[in-house]
Amino acid sequence: MKHKRGFNPLQRMSAHRKALHRNMVTSLFRKERIKTTKAKAFAVRRTAEKMITRAKEDTVHNRRIVSGRLYDDGIVAKLFTNIAPRMKDRNGGYTRIVKLGERKGDAAEVVILELVDFKLDTSDTKKKSKKGEEKPKTGKGK
Repeated sequence: MKHKRGFNPLQRMSAHRKALHRNMVTSLFRKERIKTTKAKAFAVRRTAEKMITRAKEDTVHNRRIVSGRLYDDGIVAKLFTNIAPRMKDRNGGYTRIVKLGERKGDAAEVVILELVDFKLDTSDTKKKSKKGEEKPKTGKGK
């Protein structure tokens, strides 16, 4: 039974778990999309959503609380000026988890954790070469 278990300890000591949360939330806010295991994603999602809720109201108090939990001051600024205003009309559910399948080595379930309004940039500046076309050689030839 799962009574009185408030969070998943992820088989780590408390200092390691806190550092893991801080690193992954920082990466999520920096890239707006990260690939991780299912258990870590559910744990980090909880932390990230609480920070976004704090950031929706830009006060000195909220900035100090969030900056105490994140490593990078630039990411704190991005959270308050860029990410939180985009989520202003939402009452929660700021992140999405997309399942990818199992990892080959240990069969851990892998997912993508991303912000809900994340848009994948599909416009490639490079043109893909067709099959049979040779790429121009650069450097020393053999």
